[in-house]
Amino acid sequence: MYEKEDFRGFLDRLRKEKELTDIRQPVDIRHIATLVDQSDQALYFHDVIGYDMPVVSGIIRSSRRAAISLGCGKFSEIEFRLQQGIDRPIPPKYVENAPAKEVIEVDGKVDLYRLPIPMSSIYDGGPMITAGVVIAKDPEHGINSGMYRFMVKERNLTGIDIVTPNNMRLFAQRAYEAGRPCPISISIGTHPFEIMGSGFRAPLGVDEMGIAGGIRGAPVQLTQCETIDMPCIADAEIVLEAEILPTGWTHPEGRFGEFTRLMGGLHWNPLVRIKAITRRKDAVYYALHMPWENTWLAAPTRYTSLRRALSSAGIQVKDINVTLGGCGFWHAIVSIKKQAGEGKNALLAALTAQDIKHVVVVDDDIDVHNAMDVEWAIATRVQGDKDVIVIPGARAKPLDPSLAVTAPGVVPTGAKVGIDATIGEGIPRERFERIAYAYADTAKIGDYLKGKADKAQPSVGASEKAVTDLAGKIYKLVESQPTYYTEIAEKFSDHDFQTVARALGKLHAEEKLWQDPRGRLCVRGSAHAAKPPMKAS
Repeated sequence: MYEKEDFRGFLDRLRKEKELTDIRQPVDIRHIATLVDQSDQALYFHDVIGYDMPVVSGIIRSSRRAAISLGCGKFSEIEFRLQQGIDRPIPPKYVENAPAKEVIEVDGKVDLYRLPIPMSSIYDGGPMITAGVVIAKDPEHGINSGMYRFMVKERNLTGIDIVTPNNMRLFAQRAYEAGRPCPISISIGTHPFEIMGSGFRAPLGVDEMGIAGGIRGAPVQLTQCETIDMPCIADAEIVLEAEILPTGWTHPEGRFGEFTRLMGGLHWNPLVRIKAITRRKDAVYYALHMPWENTWLAAPTRYTSLRRALSSAGIQVKDINVTLGGCGFWHAIVSIKKQAGEGKNALLAALTAQDIKHVVVVDDDIDVHNAMDVEWAIATRVQGDKDVIVIPGARAKPLDPSLAVTAPGVVPTGAKVGIDATIGEGIPRERFERIAYAYADTAKIGDYLKGKADKAQPSVGASEKAVTDLAGKIYKLVESQPTYYTEIAEKFSDHDFQTVARALGKLHAEEKLWQDPRGRLCVRGSAHAAKPPMKAS
């Protein structure tokens, strides 16, 4: 039904379903993330102050919008749509005439600062590209697709977050060991069909764009990049042609508000050089909003993996619940039509499915009356080998129906499980700082829906002199004390945001800027500067 629908067609469908609101008055880019967080609908910002490109965000930030995105009547149907793509993949089709190539900028024209990349969480290390479908190629293992974030460091330089073991990290590692860059394309503003396909962790050698085609019911259209020997998604809004440089995992990247609903820690990652930016003439920038836009399309991939694992073990599954308390990734409740011994077999089988991980002790920041909150604590604060205690042979309540039948008068015994879900000693507290959006206390969606418009600052423009002068002021600030990126943007809010970003980029380019262990910006080589915990991999 939606085989030919592109990203814009999906946005139009959201409007018809009253799931997308158009904000036409001027909006400060620093307010976008918190406005999306407050909104019950996706938001399309037509006039982002200082930029020529609109921004859309929150498009799959609810179960209903996730279902709509894949043409499903309800959220539970997504799992079977994904299974269709896995069972009946359709190879991609290559085309020459690609909307994503209406504008081509290479070499010195590459300027990431012209893209309206919003601020997000208050402890972020810098502007984050969050919605790129990344396609990579390995000489031995072929094509791989996935979703990764990129922290903008300079006008043509970013980091890529690939600390988690996966196929993309393998490709980058192999290229690093060979002393060569790893070419990648980054397609921004693609249909959720492609986002869902690339988000499924397929076995090595399986092309996730084929799975996306199976979900769509038609081939994904790819086109060849201009500066690298790589394909990209032909109808994307924006494509970044890039290379992961063979720097190893040596540069600080992050922090960032993760799917865990926590601020992630500082990561050490490779650098990425952007060689070209191609786009539509009237491109729309898509900012994937964390954490829920990630969760609603990630959870169905866990359902699919669980069902496949349980089926392989011969388990008759009645129902599965991948809980939101476990962030849609880690906790699963499985009901089965049981035969003898299958309870344990089902457990073992379920634990093989992707990332699927009972009295509970929690810290005082957890609401013990909120089951989701408690489960979240287990998901984010527990290491099984240290925090899970199984006590066999404990006295049990006779009304427990799972206990073996015993003779009258015999006290039954069973197992008790304790989980310490408190923050462990020696773990930095900043790992558990909850996401809070910049300007949440002053930028309210209700005001904007009533017509509030942000005022543009008197701009001096992003001239070289203005950038240089501001860079000097920022350097003095971070020289005196490590400072969060958001605090810098606020302190110098009398400058337009693009000038602030370029000033930071100048300091990065001059190798004067670094980050401390908490992700705050500081002077490179200073006593505050973070150091890698180990040698580059």
